[in-house]
Amino acid sequence: GAPVVSGQVDRLVVDGADVWIVDYKSDRPPPSTVEETPPIYLRQMAAYRALLARLFPEKTISCALLWTDGPRLMRLDGGLLDAHAPGRPRAGSA
Repeated sequence: GAPVVSGQVDRLVVDGADVWIVDYKSDRPPPSTVEETPPIYLRQMAAYRALLARLFPEKTISCALLWTDGPRLMRLDGGLLDAHAPGRPRAGSA
């Protein structure tokens, strides 16, 4: 069956043709690059993105993490999130 998503989006903006999902993270220190983002956060944002794409099929869904130690906004590329989407095999899994 379909994966179950349980969570709370910190900020959701629906504007014209776009939907933005922003989640606050307080890691100290935050990662320096998108590539250093912990996979658990990428899976979380990929799940939110997949769910909202079903709710808003006509809109572009964009995601970002707001690292509160700074603060610094980090946009997450759609291709990166696709690799962490629900139902995708995880690295090291059988």
